[in-house]
Amino acid sequence: MGVHLNQLLLVVLLTAAAAAKTQPMSKPNCPTKCGNVSIPFPFGLTELCSLNTSFLITCNKTLSQPIPFLKIDPRVRLLDISLDGQLHVSLPVVTSCVDNKTGESGGYFYFRFNLKPFHLSSKQNKLTVLGAITAGAVHDEDSTAYAPTYCVSMYSNIHNIHYDSCSGTFCCQTPIQHRLSEFVYVCGSNIMQDNYTKPFESYPCGYTFLVKDGAYDFSITDLINFNRSNTFPVVVDWAVGNTCQAAQKNASSYECKSKYSECHNAKVGPGYHCKCSAGFRGNPYLPDGCQDVDECAEESHDCIKGRSTCSNSQEGSYSCFCPKGYEGDGKNNGNGCVISSNRKIIIGFSVSGSILALLGGTLYVYCTLKKRKLNKVKEHFFQLNGGLLLQQQIGRYSGSNELTKIFTVEELKEATNNFNEEMVLGEGGQGTVYKGILPDNRTVAIKKSRISDPNQIEHFINEVILLCQINHRNVVKLLGCCLETEVPLLVYEFVPNGTVYDHLHDQTKSLRLTWKRRLQIAVETSGALAYLHSATNAPIVHRDVKTSNILLDHNLTAKISDFGASKIIPLDRTQLTTLVMGTLGYLDPQYFHSSQLTEKSDVYSFGVVLVELLTGEKAISFERPEAYRNLAVHFLSSMNDGRLLDIMDGSIIDEANVEQLTDVANIARHCLRLKGEERPTMREVAMELEGINTVEKHQWEKVNLSSEETETLLKATPSSSFSVDGVNRRSMHSGSDTLNRISLSLTSGR
Repeated sequence: MGVHLNQLLLVVLLTAAAAAKTQPMSKPNCPTKCGNVSIPFPFGLTELCSLNTSFLITCNKTLSQPIPFLKIDPRVRLLDISLDGQLHVSLPVVTSCVDNKTGESGGYFYFRFNLKPFHLSSKQNKLTVLGAITAGAVHDEDSTAYAPTYCVSMYSNIHNIHYDSCSGTFCCQTPIQHRLSEFVYVCGSNIMQDNYTKPFESYPCGYTFLVKDGAYDFSITDLINFNRSNTFPVVVDWAVGNTCQAAQKNASSYECKSKYSECHNAKVGPGYHCKCSAGFRGNPYLPDGCQDVDECAEESHDCIKGRSTCSNSQEGSYSCFCPKGYEGDGKNNGNGCVISSNRKIIIGFSVSGSILALLGGTLYVYCTLKKRKLNKVKEHFFQLNGGLLLQQQIGRYSGSNELTKIFTVEELKEATNNFNEEMVLGEGGQGTVYKGILPDNRTVAIKKSRISDPNQIEHFINEVILLCQINHRNVVKLLGCCLETEVPLLVYEFVPNGTVYDHLHDQTKSLRLTWKRRLQIAVETSGALAYLHSATNAPIVHRDVKTSNILLDHNLTAKISDFGASKIIPLDRTQLTTLVMGTLGYLDPQYFHSSQLTEKSDVYSFGVVLVELLTGEKAISFERPEAYRNLAVHFLSSMNDGRLLDIMDGSIIDEANVEQLTDVANIARHCLRLKGEERPTMREVAMELEGINTVEKHQWEKVNLSSEETETLLKATPSSSFSVDGVNRRSMHSGSDTLNRISLSLTSGR
């Protein structure tokens, strides 16, 4: 008796555990089914059980099997609900027949439906017409935005028909237009009665219906035996809310209630869908709807069977543990489980003294020869990389306070722990950057350059000398170089707070950049570029200006970095023909097509940086529509259409002075002009931005525009106050002293 009681208790506990893990699909105490159709939230059979009246389902229980219908149009039968944003419904067939006695058409017949706010899926549904000389059409009832979709099935000799295809003879199919919510589909037979009468003796009726792509296969017998009362499955798209961005600002209106859910904007039309995060399953629209998937119990894991043990983490993932005596990740696609390394056998001290002496002498000779060979190799690379030329150039600047230091490879190995991978700060197109600590405890960034062309050595040395003389607070300082390796090593000051790109786009590394800070970054970056273009011994074109090359120090001061692609333009020339280099999204279109590099190429790239700071969007993004994947194109199109508000970063609109945003956007627009000669110089851009920053600095806390005023200002046609001489008439009321101070700042690099 006791054994049976224990078994019964075990069954009850297992049943309770299984029930606890059942993923809820509907609200508590709400019906979950109508007949064989499951009704997950946000749909429901009552108002309390649904998101709103649009998601109400009526359940007809008068028949032997209950059947669900949409409340918004009770004629539409519901077949299935998918939380991926689709409904499967059935719609009837429209029939039009010809009178066999008189040959007269019965006219046009139609069905009208209203699925608003849902709409037919244009990708998954087809308009199908069946019959001899029969026309069918579907069109939007309330709007003329899209032309009606037509399809006509024609008559032909029966022997010429392809029985396995709906290709226009007796049957035609065509895709429907976008986003049909309130729609009509029509059928008419004998549309060319005067010329064709005989076909209707055999095939008097025509049929028009909407059907899911692939759900209907044409058969010639359908012309005679077609059941007029047939219904066909149709796919309807649904979504909730407006956009993820708008909904997430208000927790009460955000419908992705599960903490393990993600929001995705609908691909067609307004609204968004909620989905459970990877490793979770269920209904993301309910607070506890997404529950952890036990990959171990379902055997959907990739742990090595028989060799490792699967352990579910309850947080959407799992781990594979190797048995005792083995090590590795225990996965099929990983390192697996391998036997642990045994301890090395202790070498006995049985070797005689003579052998030890011989080995010691041999080792000494070997090390001496190896060191001598290493020194020769270092000397070879030093000369090959222009070391002698660099020393001569340093001699010319011996009276300057800004001397180029030539480091030895031993110094840099010690600073980076022999270039340990743990010291890598990042890798880019121009080389690998390591973090290093010099003997005087200075932290530096050491870059392994990829310059190895002997023909470029003199240019490289001149560039190193010139960069070492740059003394600007917003340019990463080049401290020196090492030429004793096959690839030259460059030593820069260390900037600790990452890149502007990280803080704009990488949520794992980001600091919140306020509008005030973004404007300051723009001012500092433009001033540094203007300094490089006009205040150095020879103009330097950076050639790769982008947010990932703008670093932030401990005070969030901007510093331009990565001069690996930079070019020095001789004083007697205004442009330079070069191999095109840069980053897509930032690259000057004129430079790309002509290979003629000018200072205005940096101006275009800086314009893209300004737009990034304004919008928080990436320069190239495949998440935007194809026509707007390029941020510069998207920005200019939005400004021309008066839609600046739509692309502004929502996190800065409330805190920013609207006039400032408009002025900065206008500057960016001028920088992004296709013709370089129509763009301002970096000096003019820097003066304009500094003027905006200086004049408005004391008004940060005073601006308090209503949301209605903000939208009106941002949707207005952008101001054209920016002029190519660098003077903004509206923002320069602080007087000529401000301009003089800006000019002095650009020249001195302060």
